[in-house]
Amino acid sequence: MIDFEEELEKFKPSLEVEDIEDALVGSDLTDMGDIWMDMMRAMGKQV
Repeated sequence: MIDFEEELEKFKPSLEVEDIEDALVGSDLTDMGDIWMDMMRAMGKQV
């Protein structure tokens, strides 16, 4: 049977997760609204 307490004590977070977290916090994320606004500007529409 699995001893969950023992497994939790052995748990160590993946280094990859920490690297991804740092990359996301420091990046400029573009959402669909930003893309839409850029497309409208490129077409010469007033936004």
